[in-house]
Amino acid sequence: MRALIQRVSQACVTVDGVDVGKIKVGMLLFLAVVVGDGDQQCSKMVNKVAGLRIFPDSQGRMNLSVGDIDGEILVVSQFTLAADLKKGYRPSFGNAEEPKLAQAMCDKFCKQLRATGIKVEEGKFGADMQVSLNNDGPVTFWLDFPPT
Repeated sequence: MRALIQRVSQACVTVDGVDVGKIKVGMLLFLAVVVGDGDQQCSKMVNKVAGLRIFPDSQGRMNLSVGDIDGEILVVSQFTLAADLKKGYRPSFGNAEEPKLAQAMCDKFCKQLRATGIKVEEGKFGADMQVSLNNDGPVTFWLDFPPT
């Protein structure tokens, strides 16, 4: 399971001109499910994201989690994060999980993340989405829990 996480002052995902997910201060999280991902990767990702201290404390140090600041998370499924770019010029998506399995894992991830008490908004799985954001910092992180 792979995630690209951006600390944002706001983010919104739109499908066919309609806002389907919108947050204020928090995280925009692009999520890819790779072949072989299961409950273990999902739980690790949820725990890491919920506890990740990337928000500034009163001294400006990254010391607070999204929960500490009553922030929100916008989760956008993005299979392209599973791409292999090592060979040639065209991305290979052989590492991306089959859509039905990937959608189920994304749903599970969001459900578990909500269970931590964090407000979670979502994009629309498999849709052509337009994503807008204000990256705060900019602060961007790559998180990867490969299948074992």
